[in-house]
Amino acid sequence: MTTINNKIWSLSFVFVLVSNALVFMTFEMLLPTLPLFITALGGGASQVGLVTGIFMLSAILTRPFTGILATKVDKKLLLIFGIFLMALSTGAYYLSNNISTLLLIRLIHGAGFGLATTYFATLAAEIVPKDRRGEGIGYFGVGETVAISVGPMVGIMTLELYDFQRLFFGGMAVLFLAIIMAIFIKIAPKGKKVDKQVSGKFKLLEKRVLFPALLIFLIGIAAGGIMSFFSLYAIEKDFTLVGLFFLLIAAASFMIRLISGKLFDVYGLAVILIPGSILSIIGLIILYVAVSDSMFLIAAIFYGFGFGAIFPAIQTWCLNLVEEHEHEDAMATFFNFFDLGIGGGSFILGLVATVASYQAVYLVASIVYGLVLVIYLVYFVRKRQSNKQSGKREELKNQAIY
Repeated sequence: MTTINNKIWSLSFVFVLVSNALVFMTFEMLLPTLPLFITALGGGASQVGLVTGIFMLSAILTRPFTGILATKVDKKLLLIFGIFLMALSTGAYYLSNNISTLLLIRLIHGAGFGLATTYFATLAAEIVPKDRRGEGIGYFGVGETVAISVGPMVGIMTLELYDFQRLFFGGMAVLFLAIIMAIFIKIAPKGKKVDKQVSGKFKLLEKRVLFPALLIFLIGIAAGGIMSFFSLYAIEKDFTLVGLFFLLIAAASFMIRLISGKLFDVYGLAVILIPGSILSIIGLIILYVAVSDSMFLIAAIFYGFGFGAIFPAIQTWCLNLVEEHEHEDAMATFFNFFDLGIGGGSFILGLVATVASYQAVYLVASIVYGLVLVIYLVYFVRKRQSNKQSGKREELKNQAIY
């Protein structure tokens, strides 16, 4: 066992939560501002897409190595190394004088992000008690939620008040603070050693988490539509409170995570995923038919409740499906499928917007969530039937024995 009591809140858990939040805040600071830097270097829309794509590709290609690396090097050191790569890359952006150099730095930054996000999740899972993992991962995600809502505003404000130099060096300073916090993370010693021949194998993906990974892939497709096209849809609909829209999504996600993790631990995944999917569908449909500012804001609340509950629940499900020494492989698969969903969703829903309209994007996104719900309900019913049959066989076996 990696935990010796049933407490979630410890100094190590706080350090993991805050350090992870700082990493995501600097990542979000660059989302709205880096395209402006690319433009200042003489790049266009295609270069912006290339810089974004190469970052995602680097993170995705790095994550499958996290499991085998953790068998050879302490995962806390690997986490610190990942944040260090991100810090150096963030500061180095200012030294770029052409797109080619920026792409190289972005490649390194993506690798650091792939390492850091995977090891943060696995360390958080090892610090919290196993029987309260859903609650712990829910709290862990609260830091990300706050950072995601604050980061873009901090980035834009920094650029408005100062310049790119302060933006990049300030982001680097925040990441060094994240490193300092990561240094103080303590992991309880393992009760038994794991055979390195078993755990030290390269896995492109973890097969046991493929089903939940498929669900998070579909959810990523819908999330890609929200993140990529909402600003343009808002212009089309004369909606001006874009910042408040995303802030309400973050606030709703924050609130639901305070209770959804406990419900997961007590009642299981179904009580989270089924109502969470329904809430997300309602939010996306309201977004599709919205004709007033209040409807947009109500849609944000419904979607925030749904997505905020589902994401950590599926993440915890993936962790519970594997042994502790395989957490890195499970998280690598989880995050890669989600990132692929966002990337693929941006492309697919972009085609929908081109052929139809930005409004149609959210109708398709609601259908995708409906598919998530149907797929899980079929799985849930079959699982219950299988468990009942297993119970009957066990009962007959006991009667034969006694």
